[in-house]
Amino acid sequence: QLVESGGGSVQAGGSLRLSCVVSGCHGCCMGWFRQAPGKQREGVAVTVGANYIEYADAAQGRFTISRDNAKNTVYLQMNNLKPEDTAMYYCAAKRGLCRGIPRWYAFGYWGQGTQVTVS
Repeated sequence: QLVESGGGSVQAGGSLRLSCVVSGCHGCCMGWFRQAPGKQREGVAVTVGANYIEYADAAQGRFTISRDNAKNTVYLQMNNLKPEDTAMYYCAAKRGLCRGIPRWYAFGYWGQGTQVTVS
């Protein structure tokens, strides 16, 4: 089960931190995806274990994915937000490893989504 929180509306240049509480998926590859109206769902960042992290080009340098294993929570810190970051953001889990950022259909477990709007 994945439960996201932390979305909202901010002005361009602002920051948001998304949280995803994870249960029942130890050792999974965890990812953040987003989907804007009329567009395909795209990967933003993934993390596996303690050291493996990958970012999409659009997220590099502005977003940070992290995890707190004690809280079973994965975070996405988003800084310097732009209007083009406006989308529904989803937390996702995939059993096994990730190489790069797999396509969304490789992930079998999804949260309900949280809306991020940047104006």
